[in-house]
Amino acid sequence: MKVLGISSSPRRGKTTNLLVQAVLEGATDTHEFISLASRKIIPCKACMACVEDNVCKLNDDMGELRDKIIDADGLVIGAPNYFSLLNGIAHCFLEWLCQFRHRSCSLLANKPVAVVNTGGLEHEIPGQNIERILGYYAMRHVGTIIAQGPASCFTCGYGETCETGAVQLILGPGVTITNEMIPDQSMEPDKLKEARKLGHRLAVSALS
Repeated sequence: MKVLGISSSPRRGKTTNLLVQAVLEGATDTHEFISLASRKIIPCKACMACVEDNVCKLNDDMGELRDKIIDADGLVIGAPNYFSLLNGIAHCFLEWLCQFRHRSCSLLANKPVAVVNTGGLEHEIPGQNIERILGYYAMRHVGTIIAQGPASCFTCGYGETCETGAVQLILGPGVTITNEMIPDQSMEPDKLKEARKLGHRLAVSALS
């Protein structure tokens, strides 16, 4: 069994990537992790060039990922919250999947997907967006893990004084930022266990 993990987080080694990898570890030894952060993904242009063969014709860096998605027995998709939405990389990726939608989504139909979503605030929103979009591709959502992520406002240099940033929204005004208060996966050790359990559930679903 092969499981493919895809993360749209641009922050390497942070919560989204770590949890996607933990889900993969819980699913199978035969897995691959792919970061979309360095890839050029062109948003869907509704050109309909993919209708006849289910192959996107836009010239970006996603062509080699197409066969990997088709061949995978299950997928893990992870995304962070940006401005109470999916981040742009994740949304472009989910639009790119539209090439598979023609002819009843036959290439993706019933493929099981586990979802990882993170964020400084409202960290459940990315997963809700992904779950909704999966329905358009007739894919089978098997579960979601939600985790607190390290909002960039904690390390931008102005988090203590910025009245509209995540630091004051989360902790209130007058706060002094310390390393111990910056959200980090290590603060939620049980999330890795939860992620591996989700991976096992994905594996069972893929085999059923």
